[in-house]
Amino acid sequence: MSDRETTLLEIKSRVLEFVRVRDWERFHSPKNLSMALAAEAAELMEHFLWDTPEASIERAENEAVADELADIVIYAIEFANITGIDLSKAIENKMAKNAEKYPVEKARGNALKYTDL
Repeated sequence: MSDRETTLLEIKSRVLEFVRVRDWERFHSPKNLSMALAAEAAELMEHFLWDTPEASIERAENEAVADELADIVIYAIEFANITGIDLSKAIENKMAKNAEKYPVEKARGNALKYTDL
């Protein structure tokens, strides 16, 4: 499988099937899944703790880092599955909002928050 060959719907279906055959849906409330997402994000950050920006680029090419990122995405997809959120629609809507908050002419090459542009 690769990003070029796999649709988001296929991934969502695989995650849903994985959870269902293990009878885990009863544990996957939005509260629990949001907490799991935060915990996995912290585990990803731990790989880069005290690294320089340059060192973090090299460290990112690590299977353990890819595993942590996958855990985050899996929990996010399961959150969408449980809550009925259409991820493609949510992403498209959020990208439109971000485009309004960060217009190219103000945000290009700038790391400031939109309130400071």
